[in-house]
Amino acid sequence: MTDDNPLADLIDATGQPAQGAPLGALLTAQARAMPDAPALTIGDRTWSFAMLDARANRRARQLSGPGGVGPGDRVMIALRNRIEFVEAVFAAWKLGAVPCPASWRLVAEEFIELTALLSPKIIVGTADLPSVGAPLIDIDVALPSDLTGTPLPPVIGSPNRIITSGGSTGRPKLIVDPTPSAWGPDKEGRNRPPRTVLLVPGPFYHSAPFAYVTLAIAQGCHVVGVEQFDARDWLRLVKRHRPSFGYLVPTMMSRIAKLPRAETAAADLSSLRTILHMAAPCPVDVKRWWIERLGPDRILEVYGGSERIGTTLLTGAEWLEHPGSVGRPVAGEEVLILDEEGRSLPPGEIGEIVFRRAVPPGDKYAYIGADTRIRGDLDGFGDLGRLDADGYLYIADRRTDMVTIGGTNVFPAEIEAAIETLPEVLCAAVIGMPDADMGNRLHAIIELAPDAASPDDGFAFLAPALARLSAIKRPHSVEFTKERVRDDAGKLRRARLRAERLQEAG
Repeated sequence: MTDDNPLADLIDATGQPAQGAPLGALLTAQARAMPDAPALTIGDRTWSFAMLDARANRRARQLSGPGGVGPGDRVMIALRNRIEFVEAVFAAWKLGAVPCPASWRLVAEEFIELTALLSPKIIVGTADLPSVGAPLIDIDVALPSDLTGTPLPPVIGSPNRIITSGGSTGRPKLIVDPTPSAWGPDKEGRNRPPRTVLLVPGPFYHSAPFAYVTLAIAQGCHVVGVEQFDARDWLRLVKRHRPSFGYLVPTMMSRIAKLPRAETAAADLSSLRTILHMAAPCPVDVKRWWIERLGPDRILEVYGGSERIGTTLLTGAEWLEHPGSVGRPVAGEEVLILDEEGRSLPPGEIGEIVFRRAVPPGDKYAYIGADTRIRGDLDGFGDLGRLDADGYLYIADRRTDMVTIGGTNVFPAEIEAAIETLPEVLCAAVIGMPDADMGNRLHAIIELAPDAASPDDGFAFLAPALARLSAIKRPHSVEFTKERVRDDAGKLRRARLRAERLQEAG
C-alpha cells in the first residue's frame, strides 16, 4: 500500500485481493474500482458496491459512537437475509471488531443463553429480539443523517469472526476463528474466482453462506441471496442472474429435484459451472439427479466444518465411482476411523472419523462453551463413518444421533435417506424414543410436499422406501407434517426433536 492512497494496492486488475488486505477496506477498494457494479441482490433489490460501502461506513460510525465498538469487541448480528446483515459485518471489520452472526429465529430462552455465552458489546438486529441487557441497534430505525459514508482508515482485527452453533446436543457453543480479518489463503473459496456471480440461498448467519457471501463480495463478486429459499424461485434467479457458482445444501437440492419434471427440464442452468454442496449427507437419488442434469464435472461436495478440523472433497465423477462417499482428504490431511478404544479400524468398519493434519490440531479454531475432541495429533467433529479400500470416506451419522436398539447401533441418517427417496417426501428425521423392552424404538417425522395428503396408513406409505432395510431399522411410529423439519441451513437437530416429543408424551 502507498502512503498517499492506502487502498491502491489492495486489489489487482481482476479484483483479486492482495495477501494481508484488511477485509473491511476491501469493500471500499472494490467500490472505488467499480462503483456501479452490483454487489448484493436479495429478492428484487440490488445494491452496488458504492452503495453497500457507503452504508457499511455509516453503520461503522454508528457502532463506534461514544462508548461504542472498538477493536476486538464482539458485534452480534441476528438478522434474516437482508442488506443490513452484510453492511453490519463489513462495518465490524472496518472497526477491527469481531462479527458474530446468530440466528434471528431463536426463542427467548435460547437467545438469552447464547448472548450470555457471547457477551457482545452490541447487538445488531430488530426490536423483535428478546431483551438481554446488551445495547441493541434496531436496523429498522434509519441511520442518523449526520453519519457520513466516506471511507474509514484500513484496520485489521482479531479474531476474524465468531460463529454461533447449537451443536448436536442443542446447547449453544461458539466457534472462534482466530485468524485476523485480513485476506489470506484461508479466505479463498473453492471454484470462486473474483468478480463472478454467486447464488447463495442459505441463511447468512450460518458458517458456509456467511463466508461465501462476505468474502465473495470482498473479491468483487456479485452475490445473489434470498430472504427464504424456494425451489421455483431458485430456478428463476438462475435464469435472471446467470450465476456461475451455486451453493446448496442437500435439502435444497432435493426440493429442486422434486419439482415437476417439465419445470426442471425447461430451466436453463447452463451458466452454472459449479454447484457446491455440504452441511449434510446428500441422498443418493438426489445426487444422481444433479449429476445427470448438470454433468459430473460441475458438482463438488465438501465435508468439513466451521472449525476447519479437516476437509474432504468429492467431484461428481468420483461419486459415480464411489456412490454415497463424501470424498478423500485434501492435501496435507489424513482421515482415520477409530474404535471406542482409539484404535484404527480397517476399511469397511464404522467408527469415529478423525483427521490428522500437517499442522497441530486446534490451530484453526477455539471453542467457547464446549470442549474439543483433540487427542494428540488427532481431531474430529464427532461423526461416525467408514473408509473404502480406495480411501474414500462415507458418513454414517453423528455419534450423538446414533440410536441403540437392543444392543444394536442404528444410524438414523441411513433410514432418513431411504425415506426421502419417496417423491411425496421433502425431508425426514428419525429419532429414538424410549422403549421398555428394547431400550429405544424408532420414530419417523416426515415433512410432506405442500400438495401431498397425509397418508391413512403411514407404514404402508413407507414400505417401498424401507423394503431394503432390516427390520430393526424400520420406524415403529410415524408422524406427518407440513412444517419444516430441517433448519434454514439444512441441519437436523434430532436432540431437540426428541426432547419436544418426550415433553409432549409427558
